[in-house]
Amino acid sequence: MFVLWSTFAGLAVWLELVYHFSGFGLTAFNPIYMLLLATAWSGIWTLLVGVSRGLLRRILYYTALWLPVVWTSAQLVYLKIFKQPLLWKAIFISGGDALTNYWREALLGILKTLPYIILLILPAIAIPALLRWYRWRMPKFNSLQVMRLLVIILAGTAGSVVFLEVGESVGLDYYEEYREFYDPLTVAEYMGVLPTFHGDTGSCLRQLFHDLRRSGPDKQEYVPAVAQPVTAEATLTPVPETEEEGPAETVQPVEPTMEPTVEPTSAPVIRPCEFAIDYDLLHQMADNDQQAWLADYIQGQEPVTTNEYTGMFEGYNLIFLTAEGFCSYAIDQELTPTLYKLANSGFVCENYYVPLWSTSTSDGEYINLTGLIPDGQHSMRASADNYLPYSYAGFFGAEGVPCYAYHDNSLSYYERNVTHPNFGYDFKACKLGDLDAAQWGDKVFEMEGAEQWPASDYNMMVATVPEYVNDQRFHVYYMTVSGHMNYNFTGNAMSAKNKDAVAGLDKSEGSRAYIACNIELDKALESLLSQLEAAGQLENTVICLSADHYPYGFSDSEYEELAGKDLSQGKDKFRNTLILWNAGMEEPVHIKKACGPMDLLPTLLNLFGFEYDSRMYAGRDILSDREGMVIFSNRDFVTDSVIFIEKGDVTTWLKDEDGNDIVPDDQREAYLENARQEVKARYKFSAYILEEDYYRDVASAIPQTEETPPNRQ
Repeated sequence: MFVLWSTFAGLAVWLELVYHFSGFGLTAFNPIYMLLLATAWSGIWTLLVGVSRGLLRRILYYTALWLPVVWTSAQLVYLKIFKQPLLWKAIFISGGDALTNYWREALLGILKTLPYIILLILPAIAIPALLRWYRWRMPKFNSLQVMRLLVIILAGTAGSVVFLEVGESVGLDYYEEYREFYDPLTVAEYMGVLPTFHGDTGSCLRQLFHDLRRSGPDKQEYVPAVAQPVTAEATLTPVPETEEEGPAETVQPVEPTMEPTVEPTSAPVIRPCEFAIDYDLLHQMADNDQQAWLADYIQGQEPVTTNEYTGMFEGYNLIFLTAEGFCSYAIDQELTPTLYKLANSGFVCENYYVPLWSTSTSDGEYINLTGLIPDGQHSMRASADNYLPYSYAGFFGAEGVPCYAYHDNSLSYYERNVTHPNFGYDFKACKLGDLDAAQWGDKVFEMEGAEQWPASDYNMMVATVPEYVNDQRFHVYYMTVSGHMNYNFTGNAMSAKNKDAVAGLDKSEGSRAYIACNIELDKALESLLSQLEAAGQLENTVICLSADHYPYGFSDSEYEELAGKDLSQGKDKFRNTLILWNAGMEEPVHIKKACGPMDLLPTLLNLFGFEYDSRMYAGRDILSDREGMVIFSNRDFVTDSVIFIEKGDVTTWLKDEDGNDIVPDDQREAYLENARQEVKARYKFSAYILEEDYYRDVASAIPQTEETPPNRQ
């Protein structure tokens, strides 16, 4: 019995050590929870093998050896490619698409990790051979051996429960990471593969029960509508119309509904950005602890106020782009002149960060479109049945503005054909994916080179802009793909296309290929601006571009080579560039505040003069008087005063322009504690909004007027 149990337990420890060293290097590791789980799981496998007979016993024995090896190898390859653990949601929601779209990346990931995969496999081959050499035979357990194994299983299980309970009662980090603020990457790095598998399985089961409860017969339907705000609409004085240049012959100019002005109002009326919520009703509707917490949280938050930029772009068009794998180092004055122009004019955020979330691109889209922190994996897909009126398309659509969304990849990938229409977009892609052509064929736009990988953002602009550019007013969302890894000249069609343009750069192939594929994004933006100008729409259109994540296809050393500098300090790896631009802005507006993607939605709603409630988002208006805060997936954060890294309590206090401490020494402890609590609160707020479909309750708690359509049916 002991030989069999120790074989399975020893294999588990070996796999953990190889995975941790190959994935994270010589970093800190807390093995206690992993050892307790390994004790229990090894006991279960030993019991199953010992009480079975014949062929079934051999099948279970080799399954117990090879299943964890295969799983850990898959985890290692996935981590190497996506910088995140492989979770069940990724397998079931996007596994098929990943195999068809990202087989090149998977192959490269296997090649990069092949030496470690061999190390993972060796015990599964060596153990049976060694035991056969010693003529060892699998035992047939008697009642006493079964009882001993049950004690081992019980001890491991009880120990793991006690470990978590102690962590909860004392408030230790490992409990929060595992249960309260589950971050798979942090758990994988500091606790191991087995705890990640265990936590992920439990999370999926809890989500399943939650979804079954939410999908019951009492679930109410709704019609999208923006809630009635507290105050009347802001009034702006239109600027007299100016003479427009003649349009290109192929495009008819559109007379804008309001001549654009980019000057803030001279005497703004400062007022809170909030809805008239009936809090008594909101509390009455709460039927669980999460909803009660949300009601208390929203009521207790001080709303952000309007500012001098409120309504600056009222009546304008908005084109929002989530740029695949974009970072500041794709910008070059000569090679990407349009990106350079847009990034260095308009609103220039000098401390803009783009965190990496569990579902990379999809989570990057989610935070861009909702202003909420993603919860676990595939938050976008989880939101597909939720009421989402407080998004860009919700506000624009409520004013009768047509809302379009485009992607130059498959319609079905990440199930965007379901998620994006739920926001209010007419979503189209250049490829059908695995959807039925009879049902979805009209949602595929024709463009040149649609089957290339990655496809051309420029070709997407050529194919799609004519669909909306002659509308009186429009809101458009783009998810680009030209900047997708891998970054080389053999497997990346856009890098190969623009290879000659970067031939003179004194950089590695990876860096040159990355810049080359982003030249295609630059061409796309150039085409977009040209078509807008030809249609007479450029002056009254705002362009906003933010990355979904940094180009994580690079290793840290490769990314530093691309950047041309050290990126090991603070959160430098996640520093990025935000484009927020309008042609009518004569001078750039420089913003030093720490900010990130979760702040974009409230910022743009304020700029466009929409009446919104600032408490509906995890982010805050960048142009408001609130201190900036960027939150990362592992609860690290950056504010205007400090850079805080949770592991090791690494704290970097910032100074003002005169070199003085922003936060005095005697206030730092209280400041840091308040900031950490704020991070936890925004995490919980975002998670509960998603889990409870809580915007539905908020809308129901807002008094209706004759002018306001019903929020719910």
